Amino acid sequence: MASVFEYAPAPESRSIVDIAPSYGLFIDGEFVEAADGKVFKTVSPSTEEVLSEVAQAGEADVDRAVQAARKAFEKWSALPGSERAKYLFRIARIIQERSRELAVLETLDNGKPIKETRDADLPLVAAHFFYYAGWADKLDHAGFGANPRPLGVAGQVIPWNFPLLMLAWKIAPALATGNTVVLKPAETTPLSALFFADICRQAGLPKGVVNILPGFGGAGAALVAHPDVNKVAFTGSTAVGKEIARTVAGTRKKVTLELGGKGANIVFDDAPVDQAVEGIVNGIFFNQGQVCCAGSRLLVQESIQDELLESLKRRLSTLRLGDPLDKNTDIGAINSEEQLTRITSLVEQGEAEGAERWSAACELPESGYWFAPTLFTNVTQAHTVARDEIFGPVLSVLTFRTPDEAVAKANNTPYGLSAGIWTEKGSRILAVANKLRAGVVWSNTFNKFDPTSPFGGYKESGFGREGGRHGLEAYLDV
Repeated sequence: MASVFEYAPAPESRSIVDIAPSYGLFIDGEFVEAADGKVFKTVSPSTEEVLSEVAQAGEADVDRAVQAARKAFEKWSALPGSERAKYLFRIARIIQERSRELAVLETLDNGKPIKETRDADLPLVAAHFFYYAGWADKLDHAGFGANPRPLGVAGQVIPWNFPLLMLAWKIAPALATGNTVVLKPAETTPLSALFFADICRQAGLPKGVVNILPGFGGAGAALVAHPDVNKVAFTGSTAVGKEIARTVAGTRKKVTLELGGKGANIVFDDAPVDQAVEGIVNGIFFNQGQVCCAGSRLLVQESIQDELLESLKRRLSTLRLGDPLDKNTDIGAINSEEQLTRITSLVEQGEAEGAERWSAACELPESGYWFAPTLFTNVTQAHTVARDEIFGPVLSVLTFRTPDEAVAKANNTPYGLSAGIWTEKGSRILAVANKLRAGVVWSNTFNKFDPTSPFGGYKESGFGREGGRHGLEAYLDV
């Protein structure tokens, strides 16, 4: 993008990661072909280059993986927590040792900038394994009563926006509590999960404790419905979450769902404008806005709207869009052609409904899937761009006059995953936060995560919590 500064290219080397031409499913400690021999290709969103060919799991493969996990459960759950912790600590250290390799891989397969995978995703992935390794021998003291027991086999389905981080959120607490895992990564981003399978072997994890099944929605549905799965964990769209809820209704399966969001970022008139602008940018343009808890609705107090928007547009004009492997890149590629089509369609609908669109001037690369950072003004709560989750680099701007109006507008959504508050008054932060129906409320910051802090939503953003001590409960019979 255009900038007052000229940045020389600073590309990260692709040679650090060795991607094989093909990968199998990881079942019972081995890479194997799919039972029906089906494969699919995974593509780099920034270049549309085919990275590898991957085995496509079907119902028979799901059954085979669940059986392997069930067989491994007996010995894994019987291990003392201190022994399980050793494996998690080992996995965490290997992730740190291979973090540069994994960051490049994630950027190639997902499209997000290397500075995000390197500086945000990978440190958090390792931190989650370190954190839950520490809990493995302390479960009696976690507040769930004496001798809490693991559930059994956990079926886990993760999205494409944070492939390795969502894997860590799911697998680390499952293993720490003595469960075994069958995990299905998203079809557009299977590679980091398959590399994690290799890390499990490198760490000497017993066979069958972790199984990885790349595939499409049918494989995920078969995993959720499998009668020998005791726990279902899903992160993804609200529509699929509702299907999962219907599938497991009437069974004894324990379920956690982390679904969509339409987070409100509330800026009061006493907020430090420059700091708020940085928080707004981080809230919606981090990972190209492909974040469930993105601050995609900006609620700004009417008296500072002009000042804030002027500063925000100036800041957006300095963002650099382009090669995700360039360390200077701020905005990478949209994950898939399908997602780009959805973003484009919703933005066009916003314009048709009368909202005023502004996009930062930038040159989009000729190949790959790209969308310029965009904001809408003159937005009402009736506009589609203020109601629907766009899951892209698109911000809707609304105004308010009083704190009560800000709360009412923030809560006027079927979602309830996240919110942000910007003000110099601590009392106002506490008063407003207590009224917001959001699972996570950030004050004078946004998109800050820590493995010790629970994360989850209300309403159509799902139920259950991941992270922190609370994240253990979903994997224990309490």
